[in-house]
Amino acid sequence: MIPPMPAILLTVNGLPNEPDEISVLWTFVLNGNPAQIGVSAEYAHRALKLIEIHSEFVLNVPVASMVGPFDKVDMNSSKVGDKFALSGLTRGKATRVNAPTIEESPIHLECRVFNRIELPPGRVVFFADVIATNVLAGACDIHGRLIVPAVPFFGMTAGSGEFYTVGQRLGQIGQSVGRTDIRY
Repeated sequence: MIPPMPAILLTVNGLPNEPDEISVLWTFVLNGNPAQIGVSAEYAHRALKLIEIHSEFVLNVPVASMVGPFDKVDMNSSKVGDKFALSGLTRGKATRVNAPTIEESPIHLECRVFNRIELPPGRVVFFADVIATNVLAGACDIHGRLIVPAVPFFGMTAGSGEFYTVGQRLGQIGQSVGRTDIRY
């Protein structure tokens, strides 16, 4: 029970004659420089097989207005079907990897897998380099710093199963030493 957990929608290409996939996977930061992330997929998730085949995916950061579609995707993560149609989300195209994006998401992290680890009893953890980040106009300032009040992000709380938006600003990383330049 480590709240909050990031609410992230992973998109990956499907197989021939099957739709592209949207899934909700556990996601975590590995490194800031170089930018690297990890995702954890259950054996039952359709995304696991597709990530293994393609070695590329996109992490789409949703906003509060996407809670309904997010939950529909989450409740169908192990099922084959067109989750773009199911959720009403709009398919886009990544700029550097061969994978779809979700147009409604203000941030897309394009990722390429560099390692994987089996995690008993029933998961695979993928480690990936973030090779491109695309941000909707207005979500960042001219220096690339996220403007949190401009984008109503939400997270999940493990232990209660609830969604919450990012709330009141409490401070910043480095404030105890007078730094304002840290962005991770």
